[in-house]
Amino acid sequence: MSDERKKALQALKTARGQIDGIVKMLEDDRYCIDVSNQIIAAGAQLKRANMIILENHMNHCVKEAFLHESGEEKVKELMQVLDKLIYK
Repeated sequence: MSDERKKALQALKTARGQIDGIVKMLEDDRYCIDVSNQIIAAGAQLKRANMIILENHMNHCVKEAFLHESGEEKVKELMQVLDKLIYK
């Protein structure tokens, strides 16, 4: 496993731990603002993991596709993902 994937995996594991904590906070009827702040923190970890994965994809998959003259399809896939990130 590459260092990039290890970083993404660690961010996802951190987010999972935060989400487990958020569930417990709700079960314990904790203060709404505290819960909201933890949701934001978990979301940031998910975004971080996604950015690492996308950067790795561009550096490897997209680059390789262009070397084999099929890069346009990879760019189209990437644009669809970016559209989801930005507009949805």
